[in-house]
Amino acid sequence: MQKATARTKAGREAAMATFEYRCPQDGNFDVVMPIGTAGPSTSCPRCGRPATRVFSAPRLTRMPAALREAVDRTERSAEQPEVVGRVPGGRPARRSTNPAHARLPRW
Repeated sequence: MQKATARTKAGREAAMATFEYRCPQDGNFDVVMPIGTAGPSTSCPRCGRPATRVFSAPRLTRMPAALREAVDRTERSAEQPEVVGRVPGGRPARRSTNPAHARLPRW
């Protein structure tokens, strides 16, 4: 995996990080920029309104979307666990209407 880097004005390489911002209208979005350059606010890419920075650990590497969703869901469940109404899985077992099957052993 390659490191995300960018050139500074002085010509040196700077490591890139992903920072999270929150727009009051459009919600959260990520911005990739060199470490140490993230300001307290930026404009939303969708609506252009000012968005404030969400102070979290900067993501130094890019994760696949499915893994990022799983990590975010795990973090959220620590504070607000989801309530499960039934065991997730396949279809419920079908009952046979044949009377001969009623005498068979059940597992």
